[in-house]
Amino acid sequence: MLIQLLILLISVLYTNGLRNSPKDSLIDWNSNRKLSWEDFKAQPDGSSVNAALTSTNINIDYSFNSRDFKYKIKCQFDPSKSWGRIKNDYILSHEQAHFDIAEIHARLLHKALKNYRFNAKSANKDIGEIYQKYMKEHHEMQEKYDDETNYSRNESQQKEWFKKIDSTLKNLESFAQYK
Repeated sequence: MLIQLLILLISVLYTNGLRNSPKDSLIDWNSNRKLSWEDFKAQPDGSSVNAALTSTNINIDYSFNSRDFKYKIKCQFDPSKSWGRIKNDYILSHEQAHFDIAEIHARLLHKALKNYRFNAKSANKDIGEIYQKYMKEHHEMQEKYDDETNYSRNESQQKEWFKKIDSTLKNLESFAQYK
């Protein structure tokens, strides 16, 4: 019997809970397509002092039977929950890096699932735990990025993070084909 489970946990930076977004409005991460300010469709949060906010999702859809499992991962930007108050190239680069950090974790998730020793009896639990581990690391890295760059205000740290993110994406290139 084929068992399907859709884990749709949205990792959203600094937003309140889950909200519905039209699927066709989400933007898949792509190395050839960088974000532009036109992608940020939400109104700035009046209670926030942030220059901008980037909302990303890392989703996994999987199925399995007694012999094997298949999965699909998506790393997406949600324009309907993302906004910019200060719109310049520097802030946009900072926000693109948030999306790139999400892509790093989608690749890490793919790597972990490729290395997973499938067990039909515990697959739901195992895959859920793997997903949770990488989403926790994703959130922690997003927070560390904002803390160390002081939300882009620390230009020297921002440059270091750009290098770190670029290097990590290159190191995980072999795990980019997860779709």
